[in-house]
Amino acid sequence: MTDRNSIIGKVDWPLLLMYFALVIIGWLSIYSAGMSEGHHAIYDMSQFCGKQMMWIGISIGVGFVILLLDAKVFDAFAYWIYAGVVLMLVVVLVYGTATKGATSWIDLGGGVKLQPSEFAKLGTALALASFLGRQDADLTNRKTRIPVYGILLLPAALVLLQHDAGSAIVFTSFIFVLYREGMPGAGAVMLLAVGAVAVFVLTLVWSKTTMLIVIGSLFALTLAYYLLHKKKRLWRMVGVYAFFVALVFCVDFAFYEVLEDHQRTRIEVLLGLKDDPKGAGYNLHQSQIAIGSGGFWGKGFLQGTQTKYDFVPEQHTDFIFCTIGEEGGFKGTFLVILLYIGLLVRIIQMAERQKLAFSRIYGYSIAGILFVHIAINIGMTIGLVPVIGIPLPFMSYGGSSLLAFTIMLAIFLKQDANRLKIL
Repeated sequence: MTDRNSIIGKVDWPLLLMYFALVIIGWLSIYSAGMSEGHHAIYDMSQFCGKQMMWIGISIGVGFVILLLDAKVFDAFAYWIYAGVVLMLVVVLVYGTATKGATSWIDLGGGVKLQPSEFAKLGTALALASFLGRQDADLTNRKTRIPVYGILLLPAALVLLQHDAGSAIVFTSFIFVLYREGMPGAGAVMLLAVGAVAVFVLTLVWSKTTMLIVIGSLFALTLAYYLLHKKKRLWRMVGVYAFFVALVFCVDFAFYEVLEDHQRTRIEVLLGLKDDPKGAGYNLHQSQIAIGSGGFWGKGFLQGTQTKYDFVPEQHTDFIFCTIGEEGGFKGTFLVILLYIGLLVRIIQMAERQKLAFSRIYGYSIAGILFVHIAINIGMTIGLVPVIGIPLPFMSYGGSSLLAFTIMLAIFLKQDANRLKIL
């Protein structure tokens, strides 16, 4: 245990204040989204806002306890925590309860449910930081990379088996960590992934013939550049274009045979291939109306008509950003996005000043996780990405997500406070 006064003095207050600001804005937005006649008290435990208040208290309490622990505990028990969350992911596959098509929850009784996939990201971040933080860890060595792939793919695969594609996608965020730590080809993998998504989407919109012409034209230009400038590793460039051509012919199979019906419909609605404002596209349609109706200044707290009359489904959870957009307008959404940007930048700054590799890698891990959550959640509410259902960090209603994100941040705050003791 450590001295409480020393912790209070060493904790990074800018990061902590941004956390509290996001939590409070989220809590007020949940109150606004769920308020109804006869339930006006913000502490009403029968309402979402009251339950969220309870989880805020629990999360802050757990976070404070974490700050009192020895910083070395998290590195020492990283693999045990990872094993525990993997075990929970297996348990949920056997005993879990299904919600909206995903078997992601463990019913603890009394109306309390736990979503292990939220804690799986935390366990994976700790295990990855512990493994790569060793002195002999070298990502240029295949013997190091293979266990890293195992650490990342095992929980992601178990989450995917729960039919929770949204949470599984978040595990791709760890590519940012591997890139920062110097894994060969990590940057190329990110570019290849972006290219693959572009080919997949464009093949759905255009014909296969058009896509092959486009890819062939780009290949010819790239080949000419390689030959004129005598670039090496020509075979890699040829392999990339061969992969894109093969992907064009695999799109139909992946789209119609691999994706679930609801996932396929959401992509079609997003790309404008199907107009379904009263069906699969209802959430997105109402979300855009709510955000757009807020204008620049917003309608004011508790004054949102889309919010008050429940036009947007799941507005207290995955679509909480709609409440901010309608009631706070552009200024409100700008403030929230600015807070998130500040939070991410601060985490990266703190990660770079760490003296231990474990702390630096862990910091980049949670920055990546938060970035993917924020980008996807806000993107799906305004129609930039398909609706896949992941929470907005610190703001969406839900005990599992708030507790997991708070623990992530508290552990990093503890690691940062401890850096001053390291010579």
